Amino acid sequence: MSDLLPDVLAIVGPTATGKTEVGILLAEALGGEIISADCMAVYRGMDIGTAKPTPEQQRRVRFHLIDVCFPNEPFSVAQFQQMALEAVRQIRQRGRLPIVVGGTGLYVKALLDGFRIPPAAANHELRQQLWQEVHRVGSAALHARLQEVDPLAASRIHPNDAVRIIRALEVYHVTGRPISEWQQRHPPAEVGRARRFGLTMQRELLYARINQRVEQMVARGWLQEVHRLLQAGYAPDLPAMRSLGYAELVLVAQGKMDLQQAIALIQRETRRFAKRQFTWFRADKQIEWMDASSGAEETARHILERLRSEAEYT
Repeated sequence: MSDLLPDVLAIVGPTATGKTEVGILLAEALGGEIISADCMAVYRGMDIGTAKPTPEQQRRVRFHLIDVCFPNEPFSVAQFQQMALEAVRQIRQRGRLPIVVGGTGLYVKALLDGFRIPPAAANHELRQQLWQEVHRVGSAALHARLQEVDPLAASRIHPNDAVRIIRALEVYHVTGRPISEWQQRHPPAEVGRARRFGLTMQRELLYARINQRVEQMVARGWLQEVHRLLQAGYAPDLPAMRSLGYAELVLVAQGKMDLQQAIALIQRETRRFAKRQFTWFRADKQIEWMDASSGAEETARHILERLRSEAEYT
């Protein structure tokens, strides 16, 4: 079957659907290595709140694009694309299967579909001005401005996603062209044929899993992790520290929010985030969806059966 496998296997979908464990089981069965497509897993020291693969999981299977930078270092889609393509090349050289696992749709798209990354270096002065506007008038106001200059990009970015709104406006002002023009697809030869599976489950079950996982992460020491990051000198206004869950727990660490209030807020925002992930991935018609309600082992078994049937048919 190994000669009939796709060039790349991808396991995508919303948070809390069990992508990591399914990916590990598939890597063990197929002789693969995992390329993480998670925009938060790249940061060192941010482990619990990012649901990063545990040390035990990383001993079972080799992971790439985990812990590649510090929270105060910028990390772009362009950097991910370059590093992920190199990881694909190295994995293939070892005669193994690259398996992309993650829920950051833009990262998955950058690697599997390819698009031109805007060649604009970060304009820190402009970016700081835009962040000041976010704090003053809110991200929705900047989203409205993006709607005027790049309606396509605006349709893909949530009005609360200040990081991506600012980047899109920055690219437009620096290059004079909308970021959506730079992101036109042109399949990269380095990737080849990608087989994509998306994990899904009934919304009620997914939301219950999200709620439980947030509580478990707090019980494992997520707040203590945030304290360590702050004590290490990472400023609360860093993009990484403003990410989902970390922003709320920073307020708890500063005595500005009650822990139970923060937990409820994180659960709510994570549910909303999962809904946006569904919307993003549903637009990709190359994804075959698998019900992951029965657990990782059963889901991995179904995917393996699907791959085997395709190999036999071929």
